[in-house]
Amino acid sequence: MQKKHSKAQLIVIEGPDGAGKSTLQRGLAAQLTALGITVVQSREPTNGPHGTALRQAALSRRLAPEQELELLLKDRRAHVDNLIAPALARGEWVILDRYYFSTIAYQGAAGLDLTMLQAVNEAFAPPPNVLLLLDLPVAESLKRIKDRGMASDDFERPSTLKRVREIFLTFASLPYAAVLDASKPPDELLAAASAILVQRELVRS
Repeated sequence: MQKKHSKAQLIVIEGPDGAGKSTLQRGLAAQLTALGITVVQSREPTNGPHGTALRQAALSRRLAPEQELELLLKDRRAHVDNLIAPALARGEWVILDRYYFSTIAYQGAAGLDLTMLQAVNEAFAPPPNVLLLLDLPVAESLKRIKDRGMASDDFERPSTLKRVREIFLTFASLPYAAVLDASKPPDELLAAASAILVQRELVRS
């Protein structure tokens, strides 16, 4: 890839645990940094007080969907105000491992209204320039979680993940979205994501 311009871009990587989001984030950041682009990497939930409380609760018991949503929105507002918006204002590229699409998918799978979830997030959270949806069959996601020794929680029940995957795939129709096959090796996944940036004319090949 070759640098085209330094205009700020928000790139969001979404998908279930085990799909390779963090690995892809690091790979894209390294490629873009090599082009002279300033890249900020972050994730949601953040390590702030609200995100930390949500992750800790998930390891012992899942909160009510309404409580999860309250924590997620507080965490995201702080994230947008303190990191995402300032970085974009400086002309930097921001790459996120999860964003409000995960909230819609996971809290939607827990029974909250999808239209409401979309509305309350889009009211303050800037939409991405590129949304990379890493699609992975539920069985493969669960296998990777187990193989990596990751802690399992209520978010990772097969029935929950099935519904989460269905909701994630509804975002494929968004003009800035692209679905990538997360069952492919990391280097092939990175190549596919890089090709998306070239196709969108954000960088040159």
